Amino acid sequence: MNKMSTTDATQLTSTKIRGAFSAKSIQEIGTGTTKRKVVQTFLYYAEENDKGDIILRVLNENHVPSGPEQIINKDELLESFTPEMELYTKSVFPAMRELGKRLAKADRQRQLGNVFTAEMNYNEALTFDVNSIRANFGIGLCYLERNEEAKASDIFKRLISLDAAFEKKHKHLFNTFGISLRKNKMYNEAVAFYSKALNFSYDADDENLFFNIARSLSELGNKNDACEYLNKCLTINPDFIEGKKLKTFLSKK
Repeated sequence: MNKMSTTDATQLTSTKIRGAFSAKSIQEIGTGTTKRKVVQTFLYYAEENDKGDIILRVLNENHVPSGPEQIINKDELLESFTPEMELYTKSVFPAMRELGKRLAKADRQRQLGNVFTAEMNYNEALTFDVNSIRANFGIGLCYLERNEEAKASDIFKRLISLDAAFEKKHKHLFNTFGISLRKNKMYNEAVAFYSKALNFSYDADDENLFFNIARSLSELGNKNDACEYLNKCLTINPDFIEGKKLKTFLSKK
């Protein structure tokens, strides 16, 4: 692995780190006289969070961060990765800025109710990053708004396979998507979606998740399981009004 120079390290540690970095991997292939070393270079986008840790994501062929996040400490970054200043300035930053513009435009159109235009803009964003969580959620919400259940189901399958969709920074999006699934009577999908969110520890005490699962289960006619999730919801927040209303309703069935 290439190490940063002292100058590079000083420049990077004076403010929060954000930029493109490379790491080399050396592997030996073959045996005997055919044995040789192969050097591979991997490109990453690194950004320092508020805790001082470094969030790493692979740069895709369009020079935008894609896929799951990896957390490392600053010392590991300075020791094992090489800064790629020119790559960041000329390719990565412009590509990320353009992707951000496409997503912002798409979000605006969706909020205005222009779901066909929004879908087109989200698809443009996907040309930069096919795994863009924001774009996939956005397209899914457009399909649900138009009651296109088959297309929405395809997006649901894609999103539920991406752990990144359930990261805390996307909480508002997956809550909105889950509610839209339920409103479109896709109750099984809503239960599966919210249940996966519960696998992420930061949401283990979110009464809204338990309530939304309970409500979807009640729509499926599964009263016993609905009551179980509802009790968990009210244990977390005994004053949750919607939860108390649903409990009263189920007790009369």
